[in-house]
Formats: sequence, C-alpha cells, structure tokens
Amino acid sequence: MVSIYASGLFAAAVLVGVVCMLEAGRGLRRRQEARRDDAIGSGFGAVEGAVFALMGLLVAFTFSGAASRFDARRSLVVEEANDIGTAYLRVDLVPATSQPRIRELFRRYVDVRLETYAHFTNREEALAIHAKATALQRDLWDGAVVATSGADAGPARMLLLPAVNEMFDIANTRIAATYMHPPAVIFALLGTLALASALLAGYGMASEAGRSWLHSIGFALALAVSVYVILDLEYARVGFIRVDDFDRFLREVRASMG
Repeated sequence: MVSIYASGLFAAAVLVGVVCMLEAGRGLRRRQEARRDDAIGSGFGAVEGAVFALMGLLVAFTFSGAASRFDARRSLVVEEANDIGTAYLRVDLVPATSQPRIRELFRRYVDVRLETYAHFTNREEALAIHAKATALQRDLWDGAVVATSGADAGPARMLLLPAVNEMFDIANTRIAATYMHPPAVIFALLGTLALASALLAGYGMASEAGRSWLHSIGFALALAVSVYVILDLEYARVGFIRVDDFDRFLREVRASMG
C-alpha cells in the first residue's frame, strides 16, 4: 500500500532530481563551450523535442488513467450503496418472523463494510475486516435462502436472492478496484523521463548568459506536482485527493436501517 508519505517522498525526489539535472545539463553545456566543442552542442533539437513530447504524453496518459480510475472508484461506492439499499428493502417480502434476524445481519454487514475502508491505510487490517464481511455474507445468504424457501415464497426468492448476490458482487469488485494501478515500471519511467527532460532543458538553458532560478524551480515544481497529483489520484484512500466523501452514501443507507 502506497502511503501519503511515499507519494510525497517520490514527488520530493523528482523535485530535487530535476533541479540537480537542470544544473548538470547547464554544467555540461558550459564545459563543452569551454572546450569550443560546437559540433557536440548542435543538431540535437529533434532528440530534445522527442524526449519532451514523450514526457508530455506519459504525464497525460498516466494522469488520464488515474483520473478515470478515481471516478470509477467513486461510482462503485454509490453502486454498492444502491445495491445494499435495494436488497434491504426487499427483505419486506420475506415472512415477518424471518425479517428481524436478516435486518440485523444487514446492519452488521454495512457497519463492517464502512469499517473496512475507514482502516484502508493499513492493508492487512482492512483485509482482516473484509474477512469479517465475507463471513457475514455467508450468514446473510443462508438467512435469505431459508427465509425464501417456503412454497409460497417464489416472488420473494426471485427478487431478494439476486439483489443480495449483486450486493456481494459489488463488494468484491470494490476490493479488486483497489489493486488496479499501472505497473511500477510506469512510475519509474515517469521519473526517469522527468530527469532526462530536466537534463536536456538545463543543457538548452545554458546558452543564456545568466541562470534563471525562476524557470528552473518552476519547471521542477511543475513536474513534481504533476507526479504527486497522479499518485494521489491512483491511491485515493491515503492522500489529499480522496474518495472518502462518497462513503456518506453508505452511511446514509446504514442510517435508514435504524
């Protein structure tokens, strides 16, 4: 599990690395000029353009993918709340004697589901809580099957059991969604291209007589902040950009259960 500290450290490393590579590129250009090695410093505009274009594309695609997955995770929270609410309402269809136990299992199940994501910064603890939800799923399913096993319970069986099954499916889908991230090599490539772009930018900026710290720090900050926002969107339970606000839909469903 990536933490807010890991994301911040990676972004800080990009910031420091970009500044250092800007200075390294500038120093390389100055040494070449001191040796009057004009041939080495010319004719590389196409290479620089290709590296900067690749960097821009990688930032754009990783940002777009992270934003899409962030929106998908928020949608899954709403979908789970809707599925639980629908299944709970259909408990009205089972015999009155069976309703209290099933409703109590629903309440406990929603409490555990909320607890799972409240502790999601600790993956081991969250998975242990999810195991409790899985056990409650079995109890809920058994209770629903028994409550709809009567000869006159056909409509209740057809409506309640599929709703309960969908409620279980979306819970597993949400857990799986937390594992859906780009391979680590993508982030490594992003950092590497940021440093390579900084080296080339520093090399090009060395043609100016003075050093512009405004441009150097601004360029480094732009890259570092972009990387941090991408990581924050990817791991939306541990950073500043979070999906936690959408948990209110589950809390509202829980409140409606009494």
